[in-house]
Amino acid sequence: EVQPVESGGGLVQAGGSLQLSCAASGVSDSYHPMGWFRQAPGKEREIVATLKWNGEMPTYADSVKGRFTVFKDNVKSVIYLNMSALKPEDTAVYYCNPSSVRFGTSWYGIGSWGQGTQVTVSP
Repeated sequence: EVQPVESGGGLVQAGGSLQLSCAASGVSDSYHPMGWFRQAPGKEREIVATLKWNGEMPTYADSVKGRFTVFKDNVKSVIYLNMSALKPEDTAVYYCNPSSVRFGTSWYGIGSWGQGTQVTVSP
């Protein structure tokens, strides 16, 4: 089973930008899209963005639309999450999951979880 590896987190001031990476080579499940999720302290894990493994059909949570962009480097098998206009409420541990499914309006990761990468946005 593919074990994703996230990187790129850090501390940034509000309004700043960060780019997260998710390395997940060897994915065999091309049916379910990959997903970027985040979990803030005391809150449940929530979806941020999804992307099909062919690099098409990105989707975004309403809270990040217009600020975050998800895209894929097909050569490196790396999924990126470009985050701009960051807000303190974006502070969370960000995870990627190589296989995600949607039930109703909620997304769930059904593949392996990586260790996550911490994003902290200061006011």
